[in-house]
Amino acid sequence: MSTTSHRQALVLGASRGLGLVLAHELARRGWRVIATTRRDGGELQANAAARNGQLTVESLEMTSVEQLAALRERLEGRRIDLLFVNAAIDRGDLPIHDVPTDMFTEVMVTNALSPLRALEALRGLVVPGGTVAVMSSEQGSIARNTEDGYELYKASKAALNQLMRSYATRHAGDGHTKLLIDPGHNRTQLGGPDAPLAPQESIPAVVDVLEAQAGAPGLQFLDRLGETVPW
Repeated sequence: MSTTSHRQALVLGASRGLGLVLAHELARRGWRVIATTRRDGGELQANAAARNGQLTVESLEMTSVEQLAALRERLEGRRIDLLFVNAAIDRGDLPIHDVPTDMFTEVMVTNALSPLRALEALRGLVVPGGTVAVMSSEQGSIARNTEDGYELYKASKAALNQLMRSYATRHAGDGHTKLLIDPGHNRTQLGGPDAPLAPQESIPAVVDVLEAQAGAPGLQFLDRLGETVPW
């Protein structure tokens, strides 16, 4: 990984919630951050304007293969120490037999397929010894699926974890640290107002884990405290 003053991160999905706080926290620690959003303006753009080039914003709809390819072309020649993919939607608490097919497809494409497409499209920018990481969830843990509810969301995160395992197997020799991160249940649009954690509490801990694990071999599924989450 590059020296502290030259570390560069690419954070996909940073317009709000955990991704927004992650981009801000990395920049606060001295990383140069490229952060993506689907829409112009908003808090991410305001943060970028206040950071005098340390945080820059790129437009990306992550479910679009064409936009991923265009982003890759725009970033040609950049050396990225951390590629972090943050993408998730939830369409409510329905038992799986009541989930419409189009809803199932939308959630699986956004939460599982698109993050892996993004890694494949952008992994060539990551330096030897760099890190590729994806925001997962404890709800993707099959071992811990012992309570009712949110079956589609849980399935999408379990699928994400499985696809990341396949990615790690296929690219076992590339020298990249590979991480699935469970940030805990946070008060975001996705997590809801009654969640026990605030992103401003959990994300600094997540960045501690990202920095501590830099250079570690293989794939790990870790929580915000660096503890292993069971598959």
